[in-house]
Formats: sequence, C-alpha cells, structure tokens
Amino acid sequence: MSSIPSRETSARPTGYRGPNLSPAGLHLIPRKLTDRTYALVANIPPKDNNGLIVGDRAALVVDAGVTADVSRQIQRIAGELTNLPLRYLVNTTYHGDHTFGNAAFPDDTVIVSSRLNRQNMTDLEREKQIRTGNMYGDTALEGVHDWRLPDVTFDYSAEIDLGGRTVKLFRFGPGNGPGDTIVYLSDARTAWTGNYLCHAGIAPMLLQGGPQPYVESLKHMRDELPELRTIVPGHGPIGNGAEALEWLIDYLESLTADVTGLRARGRDEDQTLDECPSPFADGLDNRVIEALADYEVPREAARQHLLELMHHLHRLNVLVTYRGLVNDEASSAQSRVG
Repeated sequence: MSSIPSRETSARPTGYRGPNLSPAGLHLIPRKLTDRTYALVANIPPKDNNGLIVGDRAALVVDAGVTADVSRQIQRIAGELTNLPLRYLVNTTYHGDHTFGNAAFPDDTVIVSSRLNRQNMTDLEREKQIRTGNMYGDTALEGVHDWRLPDVTFDYSAEIDLGGRTVKLFRFGPGNGPGDTIVYLSDARTAWTGNYLCHAGIAPMLLQGGPQPYVESLKHMRDELPELRTIVPGHGPIGNGAEALEWLIDYLESLTADVTGLRARGRDEDQTLDECPSPFADGLDNRVIEALADYEVPREAARQHLLELMHHLHRLNVLVTYRGLVNDEASSAQSRVG
C-alpha cells in the first residue's frame, strides 16, 4: 500500500477481542540471556515484556510498562540485577502499554526512541481510550495523567554507549506502527523488537499501515542483522530471530495475495473476512506451543487464549488489508481523473 496513515486505525472486526494488557497479576521474570543481558518476561502471555542491558558504567531498560506501578516493578528488578544507574530507557513503540510508565523513571534517565514514535505521542486521552479496549475492565489507566515523551530521537539508527557495550537502535521502516524501534545488542546477537516482530507463529497487528511496506521493512532488518539469533518481543515468548522474520514475511505476503485475490473476484469486505485463509485454522504453530511450556500459567489455558487471540488478530489484518486495497483503488481512480 502506498502510504502510511498518520494515526492508528480504529477499525476492528465485529466481535474483535485484542490482547489483554491489564497489569493485574503481572510479574516480570528475569531471564538471563548472556552476561549482563536480561529479558524481563511477563508471567502471563501476552502481557508486556521488558529488557535490561548492563554495561561497565550504566544500564539501559527496554520499555517502561503500562502504569507507574509496572515501571516501579521494572526498576526494582533492575536494581536487584545491577547497582549501576538506569541511565537510558528505550521505547520500542509509542503505544501506552510500552510508554505510560515513562513518567515514573527518574528525571535523569534519558528516554530514547525514534522520531516517528515521539511524533505519535501527542494525544494522551486518545491513547488511553485506545488501550482501554485492551484492559479487559481494568481501570488502571485512570491513574495515568502524564505522558513523558522521549528526550532523544533518531530517524534511522543510533548507538548508546553503556561503557564497554554499545547498544544499537534501528528503525527499519513501517511495521505495527511507523516508528517501531529495534534494540540490538551485537555481542548477545539479541534484539528487543517490541510490537514489530514476535515469535514465529504469532501474528502481528496491522494498526498503522498495510502488509507490503511491512514486508520491505522486515527484509531490511533481515539484511541489516544477519547475525541475529534471539528476539525478545514486546509480547509473548522469546524466539529465534531468523525463524520469526521468515514466518512473518511469509504471513504478510500470503495475506496480501489472498485478500487481493478475493477482492479481484468481487468479494466484499464481509465475504473476504469469512473466506480469507487463516494460518491458525488448524491450531497454533508447534513452536509456539513448545514455547508456552516456559510460563507459569497452565499450558492448555495459555494455548487456547493465544489461539483465540490469533484468530482475532488475523481477522483484523484481513480487514485492514482489504480497506487498504479499496483506498488505493480509489486514489488511483482519482489520479486518473485528475
């Protein structure tokens, strides 16, 4: 699709239920990946994960949590893992479940993200309203009154020196949003990927653009980070980076082909939602099922919850892709007339 919307789409299929982002019952479990490198994994998928990278002089946290209480939990865990100051906080996306906790970090913690993420952090009430749809009745967002913005931004890439360790930041292009920020640590061959890339077999959400620009961004990441081994997504289990990239590229290319084909055969929006093939029709990818064994929650309950969520996310992606095709056709027709 030719353009990236300036605001997140409000379109949702009938009966849609998104991921549960409520902080209720959330406990972050530190998982050591390499020396001084940690994934802070939510005990209940798909609640938000975080990260901690420690250098010789300072430490960096990935994402801030959905509320000040979650932010304080992140900082407490970080304090148990290192006595170095939390000098940097990176926001992988502008979404409130990753950024509402910014305000609870110390004033001298420098918040870094892409310029496009910061540009999307302009309307706190609208952002709270959107994320409230994923709170499942939890009223925790009523206590969010301040949306602290990134102090430092970048366009395409940046580096942060922690003393003896350099953290690289990338914006490869539009994905879940226009400014998705990837946090890459080359000595650990690990990337924190926010909403941009999840474990192979877990669908994305097309919230601010279509599948084709997303595919090009993913290919850019694949080319730029050939040594990538591990990803820590913003939600769900830790995964293999190469497998996740190939799965998502294939998913988005198939989605484009399927929706385009149905549109060409005269199917309307509802018919396309009903007829578009789903990679989840026969259940979750076995790699996802195996990864769920690492969680505290009962495995079958987690499997069923994720499978239902994948059906909802896929239908959302079909809807967004279909409407994008319609909009592109209308724009093309208008250009011809003009």
